[in-house]
Amino acid sequence: MSSRAKILLVEDDKNLGFVIKDLLIESGYQVELAENGKNAMTLYSATKFDLILLDIMLPLKDGFKMAEEIRKKDYKTPIIFLTARAMKEDKIKGLRIGADDYITKPFSTEELLLRIEAILRRTKSDHNYEIVEQEIYDIGKYKFDATNHVIYFKGNSRNLTRKETELLRLLCINKNQLVKREFALKLIWGEDDYFMGRSMDVYITKLRKILIDDPNVSIQNIHRSGFKLEIKE
Repeated sequence: MSSRAKILLVEDDKNLGFVIKDLLIESGYQVELAENGKNAMTLYSATKFDLILLDIMLPLKDGFKMAEEIRKKDYKTPIIFLTARAMKEDKIKGLRIGADDYITKPFSTEELLLRIEAILRRTKSDHNYEIVEQEIYDIGKYKFDATNHVIYFKGNSRNLTRKETELLRLLCINKNQLVKREFALKLIWGEDDYFMGRSMDVYITKLRKILIDDPNVSIQNIHRSGFKLEIKE
Protein backbone atom coordinates (compact mmCIF):
# COMPACT_ATOMS: atom_id res chain seq x y z
CA MET A 1 0.00 0.00 0.00
CA SER A 2 1.05 3.63 -0.42
CA SER A 3 3.15 4.88 2.48
CA ARG A 4 1.87 8.44 2.08
CA ALA A 5 -1.07 7.91 4.40
CA LYS A 6 -1.76 10.85 6.72
CA ILE A 7 -1.72 10.12 10.46
CA LEU A 8 -2.96 12.22 13.37
CA LEU A 9 -0.75 11.48 16.39
CA VAL A 10 -2.12 12.62 19.76
CA GLU A 11 0.47 12.27 22.54
CA ASP A 12 1.02 14.62 25.51
CA ASP A 13 4.54 13.35 26.29
CA LYS A 14 6.58 15.72 24.13
CA ASN A 15 9.65 13.51 23.90
CA LEU A 16 7.70 10.38 23.03
CA GLY A 17 5.52 12.34 20.62
CA PHE A 18 8.52 13.61 18.67
CA VAL A 19 10.13 10.14 18.65
CA ILE A 20 6.98 8.51 17.24
CA LYS A 21 6.45 11.35 14.76
CA ASP A 22 10.03 11.05 13.45
CA LEU A 23 9.66 7.26 13.19
CA LEU A 24 6.46 7.59 11.17
CA ILE A 25 7.91 10.27 8.89
CA GLU A 26 11.01 8.14 8.27
CA SER A 27 8.62 5.30 7.38
CA GLY A 28 7.01 7.49 4.73
CA TYR A 29 3.87 8.71 6.50
CA GLN A 30 2.58 12.28 6.74
CA VAL A 31 2.09 13.16 10.42
CA GLU A 32 0.37 15.88 12.43
CA LEU A 33 1.18 15.90 16.17
CA ALA A 34 -1.15 17.26 18.85
CA GLU A 35 -0.32 17.35 22.57
CA ASN A 36 -3.86 17.59 23.97
CA GLY A 37 -7.35 16.49 23.03
CA LYS A 38 -8.64 19.97 22.25
CA ASN A 39 -5.91 20.74 19.70
CA ALA A 40 -6.28 17.24 18.28
CA MET A 41 -9.99 17.79 17.60
CA THR A 42 -9.17 21.08 15.87
CA LEU A 43 -6.69 19.30 13.60
CA TYR A 44 -9.12 16.44 13.01
CA SER A 45 -11.90 18.84 12.01
CA ALA A 46 -9.65 20.66 9.53
CA THR A 47 -7.91 17.72 7.83
CA LYS A 48 -8.83 14.29 6.46
CA PHE A 49 -6.66 11.66 8.15
CA ASP A 50 -6.19 8.03 7.18
CA LEU A 51 -5.52 6.90 10.76
CA ILE A 52 -5.47 8.31 14.31
CA LEU A 53 -2.93 7.27 16.97
CA LEU A 54 -4.50 8.33 20.24
CA ASP A 55 -3.18 8.41 23.80
CA ILE A 56 -5.81 8.01 26.54
CA MET A 57 -4.44 10.21 29.34
CA LEU A 58 -4.55 13.63 27.69
CA PRO A 59 -5.02 17.16 29.04
CA LEU A 60 -8.20 19.13 28.20
CA LYS A 61 -9.96 16.16 26.61
CA ASP A 62 -9.02 12.52 27.25
CA GLY A 63 -8.63 9.93 24.51
CA PHE A 64 -11.83 8.04 25.33
CA LYS A 65 -13.90 11.23 25.09
CA MET A 66 -12.18 12.25 21.87
CA ALA A 67 -12.78 8.84 20.30
CA GLU A 68 -16.45 8.94 21.30
CA GLU A 69 -16.88 12.35 19.65
CA ILE A 70 -15.15 11.16 16.48
CA ARG A 71 -17.23 7.99 16.25
CA LYS A 72 -20.49 9.95 16.47
CA LYS A 73 -19.82 11.37 13.00
CA ASP A 74 -16.98 9.29 11.57
CA TYR A 75 -17.18 5.49 11.67
CA LYS A 76 -14.50 4.84 9.04
CA THR A 77 -11.22 6.48 10.12
CA PRO A 78 -9.20 3.83 12.03
CA ILE A 79 -8.24 4.64 15.64
CA ILE A 80 -5.37 2.99 17.53
CA PHE A 81 -5.07 3.73 21.24
CA LEU A 82 -1.52 4.17 22.55
CA THR A 83 -1.51 4.02 26.32
CA ALA A 84 0.37 3.06 29.45
CA ARG A 85 -2.90 1.82 30.98
CA ALA A 86 -2.82 -1.98 30.77
CA MET A 87 -6.07 -2.72 32.61
CA LYS A 88 -8.30 -5.18 30.77
CA GLU A 89 -11.35 -2.95 31.39
CA ASP A 90 -9.67 -0.01 29.65
CA LYS A 91 -8.86 -2.12 26.61
CA ILE A 92 -12.40 -3.40 26.36
CA LYS A 93 -13.80 0.12 26.79
CA GLY A 94 -11.57 1.43 24.01
CA LEU A 95 -12.63 -1.35 21.64
CA ARG A 96 -16.28 -0.86 22.58
CA ILE A 97 -16.06 2.84 21.69
CA GLY A 98 -14.95 1.80 18.23
CA ALA A 99 -11.15 1.70 18.29
CA ASP A 100 -9.51 -0.63 15.77
CA ASP A 101 -6.55 -1.58 17.94
CA TYR A 102 -4.96 -0.95 21.34
CA ILE A 103 -1.20 -0.89 21.95
CA THR A 104 0.17 -0.77 25.50
CA LYS A 105 3.33 1.21 26.28
CA PRO A 106 6.14 0.40 26.15
CA PHE A 107 5.93 -1.10 22.66
CA SER A 108 8.49 -1.85 19.99
CA THR A 109 8.69 0.41 16.96
CA GLU A 110 8.41 -2.67 14.75
CA GLU A 111 5.14 -3.69 16.42
CA LEU A 112 3.71 -0.19 16.03
CA LEU A 113 4.59 0.00 12.33
CA LEU A 114 3.27 -3.50 11.60
CA ARG A 115 -0.06 -2.77 13.27
CA ILE A 116 -0.43 0.53 11.43
CA GLU A 117 0.36 -1.16 8.12
CA ALA A 118 -2.12 -3.99 8.80
CA ILE A 119 -4.97 -1.60 9.60
CA LEU A 120 -4.24 0.69 6.66
CA ARG A 121 -4.15 -2.32 4.34
CA ARG A 122 -7.63 -3.31 5.49
CA THR A 123 -8.84 0.28 5.21
CA LYS A 124 -7.45 0.57 1.69
CA SER A 125 -9.29 -2.62 0.73
CA ASP A 126 -12.45 -1.16 2.21
CA HIS A 127 -12.12 2.04 0.17
CA ASN A 128 -11.54 0.02 -3.02
CA TYR A 129 -14.53 -2.12 -2.15
CA GLU A 130 -16.81 0.91 -1.93
CA ILE A 131 -16.43 1.80 -5.61
CA VAL A 132 -17.64 -1.58 -6.93
CA GLU A 133 -21.25 -2.45 -7.69
CA GLN A 134 -23.48 -1.89 -4.69
CA GLU A 135 -23.98 -4.88 -2.41
CA ILE A 136 -27.45 -5.22 -0.89
CA TYR A 137 -28.50 -8.03 1.46
CA ASP A 138 -32.00 -8.87 2.68
CA ILE A 139 -31.95 -9.88 6.36
CA GLY A 140 -35.54 -10.74 7.19
CA LYS A 141 -37.32 -7.38 7.31
CA TYR A 142 -34.01 -5.50 7.15
CA LYS A 143 -32.18 -4.32 4.07
CA PHE A 144 -28.40 -4.05 4.48
CA ASP A 145 -26.42 -1.80 2.14
CA ALA A 146 -22.89 -3.08 2.71
CA THR A 147 -21.36 -0.71 0.18
CA ASN A 148 -22.54 2.41 2.00
CA HIS A 149 -22.47 0.97 5.56
CA VAL A 150 -26.22 1.46 6.14
CA ILE A 151 -29.02 -0.82 7.36
CA TYR A 152 -32.71 -0.06 6.79
CA PHE A 153 -35.80 -1.15 8.74
CA LYS A 154 -39.34 0.07 8.02
CA GLY A 155 -38.15 3.25 6.34
CA ASN A 156 -35.58 4.10 9.04
CA SER A 157 -31.85 3.98 8.37
CA ARG A 158 -28.86 3.48 10.63
CA ASN A 159 -25.20 4.00 9.76
CA LEU A 160 -22.84 1.18 10.66
CA THR A 161 -19.16 1.32 11.55
CA ARG A 162 -16.62 -0.28 9.24
CA LYS A 163 -16.21 -3.32 11.50
CA GLU A 164 -19.98 -3.69 12.02
CA THR A 165 -20.33 -3.67 8.24
CA GLU A 166 -17.51 -6.17 7.63
CA LEU A 167 -18.80 -8.57 10.29
CA LEU A 168 -22.44 -8.36 9.22
CA ARG A 169 -21.45 -8.78 5.57
CA LEU A 170 -19.48 -11.92 6.43
CA LEU A 171 -22.48 -13.31 8.32
CA CYS A 172 -24.81 -12.46 5.42
CA ILE A 173 -22.59 -14.18 2.85
CA ASN A 174 -22.73 -17.28 5.06
CA LYS A 175 -26.31 -16.91 6.32
CA ASN A 176 -27.63 -19.98 8.15
CA GLN A 177 -24.10 -21.38 8.11
CA LEU A 178 -21.32 -21.41 10.69
CA VAL A 179 -18.74 -18.61 10.50
CA LYS A 180 -15.72 -19.84 12.39
CA ARG A 181 -14.45 -17.50 15.09
CA GLU A 182 -10.79 -17.76 14.09
CA PHE A 183 -11.60 -17.08 10.44
CA ALA A 184 -13.62 -13.94 11.24
CA LEU A 185 -10.93 -12.60 13.58
CA LYS A 186 -8.10 -13.05 11.10
CA LEU A 187 -10.16 -11.70 8.19
CA ILE A 188 -11.56 -8.59 9.90
CA TRP A 189 -9.27 -7.88 12.89
CA GLY A 190 -6.08 -9.18 11.31
CA GLU A 191 -5.19 -11.52 14.19
CA ASP A 192 -6.70 -14.02 16.59
CA ASP A 193 -5.91 -13.13 20.20
CA TYR A 194 -7.78 -12.57 23.45
CA PHE A 195 -8.41 -8.83 23.10
CA MET A 196 -9.38 -9.00 19.43
CA GLY A 197 -11.73 -11.82 20.42
CA ARG A 198 -13.34 -9.66 23.10
CA SER A 199 -13.65 -6.85 20.58
CA MET A 200 -15.49 -9.16 18.16
CA ASP A 201 -17.84 -10.26 20.96
CA VAL A 202 -18.68 -6.59 21.56
CA TYR A 203 -19.50 -6.13 17.87
CA ILE A 204 -21.64 -9.28 17.80
CA THR A 205 -23.62 -7.84 20.73
CA LYS A 206 -24.03 -4.55 18.84
CA LEU A 207 -25.29 -6.37 15.75
CA ARG A 208 -27.80 -8.35 17.83
CA LYS A 209 -29.22 -5.07 19.18
CA ILE A 210 -29.41 -3.64 15.66
CA LEU A 211 -31.36 -6.70 14.45
CA ILE A 212 -33.57 -7.06 17.52
CA ASP A 213 -36.81 -5.82 15.91
CA ASP A 214 -37.25 -8.84 13.65
CA PRO A 215 -37.92 -12.03 15.68
CA ASN A 216 -37.10 -14.16 12.63
CA VAL A 217 -33.50 -12.92 12.62
CA SER A 218 -30.87 -13.89 15.17
CA ILE A 219 -27.12 -14.29 15.56
CA GLN A 220 -26.42 -17.56 17.35
CA ASN A 221 -23.31 -18.52 19.31
CA ILE A 222 -22.05 -21.92 18.25
CA HIS A 223 -20.16 -23.14 21.31
CA ARG A 224 -16.37 -22.92 20.89
CA SER A 225 -16.77 -22.65 17.11
CA GLY A 226 -18.17 -19.30 15.99
CA PHE A 227 -21.41 -17.61 14.98
CA LYS A 228 -24.35 -18.17 12.69
CA LEU A 229 -26.78 -15.61 11.24
CA GLU A 230 -30.11 -17.47 11.32
CA ILE A 231 -32.91 -16.14 9.14
CA LYS A 232 -36.27 -17.93 9.24
CA GLU A 233 -37.82 -17.70 5.78
